[in-house]
Amino acid sequence: MATNLKQLTSNEDLLCGGHRACAGCTGSNILRQIMLTAGSDTVVGGATGCMEVVTTIFPYTAWKTSFIHSAFENCAATVSGVETAFRSLKKHGELPVEREKINFIAFGGDGGTYDIGLQSLSGAMERGHNMLYVCYDNNAYMNTGIQRSSATPVGAHTSTAPAGSHSTGKTQLRKDLTKILVAHNIPYVAQTTPYHWKDLAAKVEKALAVDGPAFLNILMPCTVGWHFDPAIGIDLAREAVECGYWPLFEVENGKYIINKKPKEMTPIADWMQKQGRFKHLFKPGNEHVLEFTQNWVKEEWEKLLRLEASTA
Repeated sequence: MATNLKQLTSNEDLLCGGHRACAGCTGSNILRQIMLTAGSDTVVGGATGCMEVVTTIFPYTAWKTSFIHSAFENCAATVSGVETAFRSLKKHGELPVEREKINFIAFGGDGGTYDIGLQSLSGAMERGHNMLYVCYDNNAYMNTGIQRSSATPVGAHTSTAPAGSHSTGKTQLRKDLTKILVAHNIPYVAQTTPYHWKDLAAKVEKALAVDGPAFLNILMPCTVGWHFDPAIGIDLAREAVECGYWPLFEVENGKYIINKKPKEMTPIADWMQKQGRFKHLFKPGNEHVLEFTQNWVKEEWEKLLRLEASTA
């Protein structure tokens, strides 16, 4: 199993150092961890976004494996086409070397996944392509100016949902994309974080082993858009799980499994207070937003517990 730490660290690092990711970027950790598990027999597709821009600005690349840059909105369609071409070539005996297994992985941020890439993603999943789609969710369009996306949590300050004297930031709840993908009835869907490396590696293994499409939603704390000290990004990923904002769970053929159940949930306000995007909520008069958010987290956690119980 690649989830053995000694084995993982002995695998070839397929994402080179020297890329342009920000200091403290947790996205590069996500890419590196996934590729250490997936291995070199992998074709990667990258939607326009943070991780594509920092790893493949022409004429350079940080990838040691095949990489295809697609438009913002169509990475899932691009990779599904490559997967189909591979199956066709294999069927007709036209590959120069017989390959039993090649991994096809599409990467997209929340803007290119929750929003403008949702149609492409939904189509690829419904058609049943043997591919893994990974969303690195940093809760906004970080690469283009920190505009709000449908992954942005309520109360967050962004450039298009700014906090001010007449606004408390984004007013809408975030979209539950993970459950939307569960509704596609695909073999494997899961959430994880870069802090929980063993959980992440195990879920990548499962996703690549299934016969059909799989989806991983991975929280990516962003030092630029969330406004925190670059040294604490990985800790914020851990705390997001402990406060219930980002539960670790997986859905295998419709069965929900919660991978970590904190003995006692920490207050979400403790997590939010470390991020500049929420600093306005700690001023007098905005207590109702914090209370609303805490209640929302509690309700979502209880829903998840019921789903696990009902599908056991």
